[in-house]
This record gives sequence, structure tokens and C-alpha cells, in this order.
Amino acid sequence: MVKRIKRIKTGIESIKEEIEVHFKKIEEDIGNKNLDRGRYHVKEVSKSLIEALKNKLRILGQEDKDVEKYEGRLKELRERLEGK
Repeated sequence: MVKRIKRIKTGIESIKEEIEVHFKKIEEDIGNKNLDRGRYHVKEVSKSLIEALKNKLRILGQEDKDVEKYEGRLKELRERLEGK
């Protein structure tokens, strides 16, 4: 059980790193006016990565304020994409 918990915690950190990578890509896409690619990265973060993060946290019975921070940041980037 301890190995599983350790693996899940490692997975959580990995997902957080991946989310940050996608956020950088979204910001680059907005700067380069590549809106279709930016929308793809928004969808990837919202549908895949944030949901995976929530599931891993639920398995551990923990809450993480980073999830709310990521959702807020994603909403802001989505609005910037739609505004252009």
C-alpha cells in the first residue's frame, strides 16, 4: 500500500509539471496568434490533466489548492483566447 501511495504522489507531481508545460504552450500560442493550437492545449488541460489530478487526490483523500489555482488560470487563458 505504501508503494501505491508513493506512486500516486509521484504521479500528482508529474501531472502538475505537465499542466505547467501546457500553460506555457497556451501562452506561446496566444502570443503567436495560433488560436486553434491554443484551444487544443486548453482542452487537454481541462479534460485530461486536471481531471487526472482530481482523481489521484480523491484516491489519497486529500485536497489541493493548486487545482483551484489551475482552474482559475485556465479560465483566464480561455477568455484571452476567445477575446482575440
